[in-house]
Amino acid sequence: MLTAEFALYNGDCMELIKQLPDKSFNAIFADPPYFLSNGGISVHCGRAVCVDKGDWDKGGTPEHIYQFNRQWLSLCREKLTDNGSIWVSGTYHNIFSVANCLTELGYKILNVITWQKSDPPPNLSCRYFNFSTEYIIWARKSAKIPHVFNYKIMKQMNGEKQMTDVWKIPAVGSWEKNCGKHPTQKPLRLLYRIILACTHEGDTILDPFAGSCTTGIAANLLGRNFVGIEQEKTYIDLGTRRRKEIEDPEMAKKIFKKMSENAEEVTVLVNHARNELRKKMIETGICYMRAGDSKGSLQVASGFERMKYLLLHTNGENPQFYRLKTPGRFKIWSKETLEEHGFNPEHAKYYIVLEFDNTPLEFKKTPQLKQRSNTYRAKIIPLSELIGIR
Repeated sequence: MLTAEFALYNGDCMELIKQLPDKSFNAIFADPPYFLSNGGISVHCGRAVCVDKGDWDKGGTPEHIYQFNRQWLSLCREKLTDNGSIWVSGTYHNIFSVANCLTELGYKILNVITWQKSDPPPNLSCRYFNFSTEYIIWARKSAKIPHVFNYKIMKQMNGEKQMTDVWKIPAVGSWEKNCGKHPTQKPLRLLYRIILACTHEGDTILDPFAGSCTTGIAANLLGRNFVGIEQEKTYIDLGTRRRKEIEDPEMAKKIFKKMSENAEEVTVLVNHARNELRKKMIETGICYMRAGDSKGSLQVASGFERMKYLLLHTNGENPQFYRLKTPGRFKIWSKETLEEHGFNPEHAKYYIVLEFDNTPLEFKKTPQLKQRSNTYRAKIIPLSELIGIR
């Protein structure tokens, strides 16, 4: 059940931001007009389409763009907590203006994230390189006051390696458009990562250009409060429908799972073993199972190559967490080899074997292990389900 607050206001952000209390937001995500609606064409679903988004995205002079960005960024700075930070997305049409304004206003730029789209539309003119990226500037409110950065979570999400400033994330999926769509809608996976990087559960996030409310949906699913401002009534209605959609617990669970998918995240093997067998596995640091679809078996599926941990349990109870000695790899042992190590396998001639360090590790959150017949099936889950990435 969702408990985080969701507030959406219809109107001009330049006026409404002034009415918000100062120092009340831990983070701000802003997707302001890129000013690229110039009558050009692009490709959508195999068809040539006009790139114009609406009157709100039509460009003006460089001075107009500069004054616009300086005004809203100045207002937002007053609303950030002292250790808060802001993320601003853009393309070359507006991002340099945003960077200049941030610096002039006293923000400290931390990173310029390159969002590399894994599925960009083709370039029809064939006169220059294909546009496959957007940029997101991350800046903190003050040069002298430290910001929030959940470094360990970002590292865990990136296969225990430091996350770089190049993020390969697909564009918006069809599952994100159940309630309608916005011409500049951002993917939930992008906001999921941004919100996890710089906030904690219970924090409050502002989006002054809320659009379809992707920020609000990601924020609420992660236990953060959300305040959004949007001038177009059509998109206020869209954002409201999207928020209502995740009030259904099953739909919220489904969307959260899709949103948190990460091709780089470390995974965990979850395996049931009878109590005496589990004790023997822990004693020897050897876990074995059959391969295939049957009860107690393991399918070598996507995520196996990123597997670094093992969670042993008995009938969904007494879980214990261990580190694998050789991440992402397994051995094939015969029944006779297992017998030489003191086991008594009964169901197959050959087995998948994983060796682990039998010193137990701590974990913050126990996943749902009792799943009827699936309780006994070995499975691979993302590490985030055990460390409680929130």
